[in-house]
Amino acid sequence: MLKIYNSLSNQIETFIPLNKNKVNMYVCGPTVYDDIHIGNGRPVVFFDVLKRYLLFLGYEVTYASNITDVDDKIIEKANQLQMTEKALSTKYADAFFNVVKAVNSLDFDMTPYATNYIDQMIEFIDALIKDGYAYVTDNGVYFRVSKINDYGILSNQKLDQLKTGVRIDLETNKESDADFVLWKTTSEGISFKSPWGNGRPGWHTECVVMNNAIFNTELDIHGGGFDLKFPHHENEIAQSMAHNHHHLSKYWMHVGRLDLDKEKMSKSLGNDIKLVNLLKNYNANSYRLMLLAHHYRQPIGFNNDLIEQYQKAYDKISYTLNKWHFNFVLNQNDELLSDEASIESFKQFMDDDFNTPNVVTLIDGLLKTLNKESNKKIYNAIMVILDCLGIKPNILEVTKEDINNYRMWETARVQKDFKKADELRNLLSTKGWI
Repeated sequence: MLKIYNSLSNQIETFIPLNKNKVNMYVCGPTVYDDIHIGNGRPVVFFDVLKRYLLFLGYEVTYASNITDVDDKIIEKANQLQMTEKALSTKYADAFFNVVKAVNSLDFDMTPYATNYIDQMIEFIDALIKDGYAYVTDNGVYFRVSKINDYGILSNQKLDQLKTGVRIDLETNKESDADFVLWKTTSEGISFKSPWGNGRPGWHTECVVMNNAIFNTELDIHGGGFDLKFPHHENEIAQSMAHNHHHLSKYWMHVGRLDLDKEKMSKSLGNDIKLVNLLKNYNANSYRLMLLAHHYRQPIGFNNDLIEQYQKAYDKISYTLNKWHFNFVLNQNDELLSDEASIESFKQFMDDDFNTPNVVTLIDGLLKTLNKESNKKIYNAIMVILDCLGIKPNILEVTKEDINNYRMWETARVQKDFKKADELRNLLSTKGWI
């Protein structure tokens, strides 16, 4: 049985979907004012692996990840570049999808854009006001945190300790420091008409409303980076409790940070490494392997030595599998079954809250076994496991010419035609066949 760490209960729990074999999951996507950095890519990779494994187990999965295309940061950047907010957000949304594809992640089943749900957000906020969970000020609309009895349940914070981490903007006329904005009244940048004046929705409201509109029910899994736990996810829960009378999601999953050694990576600090730039120098599979060699809840201290290490590890995987692929084609070994014991070991590790570090170690052990035994079932098992991890080994297609060259190489060696043997060996070695 699959067991996962639920951030809501702070416990390892058996995963039981709300609707038998169907799983609904929502992961917070990017605010599209810049390219994502290598830390932003970590949740993209992990939740892709989560979806792949759920599919492997036979679940029907609907995976939504949003695009925040209205935000102060977008307006500020658009003004700097003398672009419209729409042009800027479209540019970086497209860049995000390109890099998601580049790191071998499956397409999202749904990708809601915040600006497509403004009407629903206004209706949602209006309902909160009518029910006494929100109030109107000259600056916009705020949520009454004091109305939620278990506010802080996700982040394990007390209401009287929540001034730290709360954004300081728009403090005027708030009833409490912990109250957060649902609608910001402003004439700066892109704005929308509402009963409370022209403005735009608060970030925390965007996600909970898009969840409502898409799934119209409690989620199985809601995820994102660890930094979103508070205040973003906490405030989503509060609004869901007020509007829907449930916690929005049964399971909450948070991915640890990827830092530059021990320093937090941040676009605002200007010390981030854009993922698109990293992929110019390193194979996307090595980046993916590096992330999965660490447990998803643990932080990673990134440096060049680390990515170099996993570039070499990926090259080793590709070299070994490419060589044996040629061997099995050469000898017409078309075995389709996978080694059951290897697959079972893989499942045991993944069922243990996605223990991908042990899976990476398992792969290394299976490669050694393959080199000793020339076992096609072991090869097939490795390929199944790598597919679940979204890692694509560089395996070349074997042509008739390759097979003929190999046969001629063998003949030349027997006949001690060393010149011809060396020439053929060079051809075969270039493709990694020998």
